[in-house]
Amino acid sequence: MPLFEFGESVPGLPYKTVDERVMRGSAGIMLVLAAIAMVNGFVLQNYIAVTTVSAFLMGNFLIGVGVNLRFAPTIIAAKWMVQGQTPIPIGAVQKRFAWFLGLALSTAIFSLSLLLLGDASWFQKVCGLCLGCIALLYLETAFGICVGCKLYPLAIWLKLIPEPKVRPNCMGDSCDVKPS
Repeated sequence: MPLFEFGESVPGLPYKTVDERVMRGSAGIMLVLAAIAMVNGFVLQNYIAVTTVSAFLMGNFLIGVGVNLRFAPTIIAAKWMVQGQTPIPIGAVQKRFAWFLGLALSTAIFSLSLLLLGDASWFQKVCGLCLGCIALLYLETAFGICVGCKLYPLAIWLKLIPEPKVRPNCMGDSCDVKPS
């Protein structure tokens, strides 16, 4: 497997895939971390936890999309947790798009949380983004709904990203999959 790659080749499939069990496990780990940071910020006014967790999540997403998904810390932990279970291969391209959105959101939270450390008036903005992040992670973890994957076809339609030669499957065949 090449170093700079997102997803793995599976014999018989014309596109790269990721294991949905691992992706959902990774989202669950990020959800727990985000909830801990949110409680620390909201209840304890310990804003350094928000900065620390958002920096970790930003790094996790950056490793996943910039280097290789298999090196992202939450993916490593999730693979260990789901070992022995049958993989559920789903298309990697829309998950990569979703991880780019996660990178953007965690970068925004991290950047604003740096301001929050010096000025508590930034808390509502940071809190709103954190709640949005927690909601997205909850949908992925609990219901297998990847909002970024749902936005992927819209981004193609708006011509923000190029259309792939093959449109891979989504979890539970929930997206329109028609080869070009």
